[in-house]
Amino acid sequence: MIWIGNFNINEISLIILNFIGYLLMFILPKRLNREVSCLSVLCGLTTGLLFDFTLGGGILDFYRQNDTNHYELFDLFYYSLFAPFGYFFMYFYHRLHINKRTFTYYITSWSILAMTMQWIFTLLHILTYQHNYKLIYSLPIFLVTQSVTGVYYGFITDNSKKTVEDA
Repeated sequence: MIWIGNFNINEISLIILNFIGYLLMFILPKRLNREVSCLSVLCGLTTGLLFDFTLGGGILDFYRQNDTNHYELFDLFYYSLFAPFGYFFMYFYHRLHINKRTFTYYITSWSILAMTMQWIFTLLHILTYQHNYKLIYSLPIFLVTQSVTGVYYGFITDNSKKTVEDA
């Protein structure tokens, strides 16, 4: 593991994006209970890591993070951005009262947001595509993972309500 490669725009951007993401997590009004908040952060983190280690740096190696194909300290800053996105996904799911009729619109909106963020990451050289990978290839991945996350959120909120009612 390389501690720090070249310190340039991608590292500075990661610091700023992490600061903004975590600051927003803590200043937004609390709408999710503690358990769901923890699960949303963990869900965002594990889903992002799973796909990044599969597509980005591991088995398929379609893109690299930051300056090299080797892991470095600022890759942790990149990976830590997945946690606020997982939190915001469930936060706004709850806040906007997403239901069966609005689920598809919500998933599509978040997929567009994810594609936009990935495009911005390529502009900032946080991500660099390799082996003919294109941004559009990420769309089905985002649609599937966010659909599963939305169904998961519905499942845990329905079951937590039943648990509270049963007690």
